[in-house]
Amino acid sequence: MISQGNDFKISVKMKTVFLSDDENDIKKAGEIISKGGLVAFPTETVYGLGADGLNENAVSKIFAAKGRPGDNPLILHISEIDEIESIALEVDEKAKKLMKAFWPGPMTLILKARDIVPKKTTGGLDTVGIRMPNCDMARLLIKSAGTPIAAPSANTSGRPSPTTAKHVLEDMNGKINAILDGGDCQVGIESTIISTLGETVTILRPGAITKEDVERTLNEPVKFHESLLSTSDIIDRIGVSDTSSDVSVKKKSMSQNLEEDVVPMAPGMKYKHYAPKADMLLFIGDYDIVCKEIEKRKEIFQKQGKKVGVINYGCQSNLEISKRFFKDLRHMDEEKIDVILACGVSDVGLGFAVMNRMMKSAGYNIINLTEEKVGQKIDSRGENDTLPI
Repeated sequence: MISQGNDFKISVKMKTVFLSDDENDIKKAGEIISKGGLVAFPTETVYGLGADGLNENAVSKIFAAKGRPGDNPLILHISEIDEIESIALEVDEKAKKLMKAFWPGPMTLILKARDIVPKKTTGGLDTVGIRMPNCDMARLLIKSAGTPIAAPSANTSGRPSPTTAKHVLEDMNGKINAILDGGDCQVGIESTIISTLGETVTILRPGAITKEDVERTLNEPVKFHESLLSTSDIIDRIGVSDTSSDVSVKKKSMSQNLEEDVVPMAPGMKYKHYAPKADMLLFIGDYDIVCKEIEKRKEIFQKQGKKVGVINYGCQSNLEISKRFFKDLRHMDEEKIDVILACGVSDVGLGFAVMNRMMKSAGYNIINLTEEKVGQKIDSRGENDTLPI
């Protein structure tokens, strides 16, 4: 059986081996990458699918294994800050401030790429995303490989990102050479992607490094890219509450309409992402009203013979939610859930990134139960959590 990417074919009969956090195993993984192979490895965010980022043939294998569109850029991972000089033309002062504040960590910077970086890695752009992960195992792997490692999330494109080695095996078994098992990821969602190249610093993908974090560091306003929709943006776009019980009708058209014209300057900006196998409805508004509506819908779907899963994090912190969300989606897949009913969270701070993943996972199938008293604090949602509007 053959899986075909854009211009590279890869046999799915490859034997995928599990490697541990032992130093010798990490060296083995580094050797695989240096010879043009594929290795999935842990970071603090999600598991990455790594290849030699300066080897166009090796990078092509990533696209083939994932079924990833060719214009979707990859991120280059480095182990030391000084490695950036070999792959980026220049680093402006704002980028340097952000590197000093947040590296190693869950932040990717968009910089002008040197000619040594293949267009296959950059998605045809003259820029490249660069990150130094806050994970000893990942940085040791990069050092061992002796090259910047190109790595998107180690899952089939469109599926929930993997936060454990088991998740990687579900999607990549037989398609890649090895999986480094480093346990559960500590952040659980992908890195914040930031561009300092324009007049205003712009967040292209939200993550654990928040807009507020970046503004405090630079002491200036920062904007979200226009493709990043808050819950209030969604309400403005799609407005009314949907009282139907059919979640399949709008799923494709809604997400396509909201993102089809986006030129992907960074991963996660255009294509379908994070989708469970089940249809998913995301509820926003007054917490108590949302809970009642979810229970009502659950009964309706169950009477239709559907297996229903509920995601409701209650008063858990956004950090805890970010760790769990993709894992919970994959658990729903394992349980063969037909419909997922999810309660939205506050989109303040890290919650903006969590809601970004929730909305994309739901294909923007959102039930708006927001009343006139939006923004009112609900004690049961936890300290500093305000209602999404």
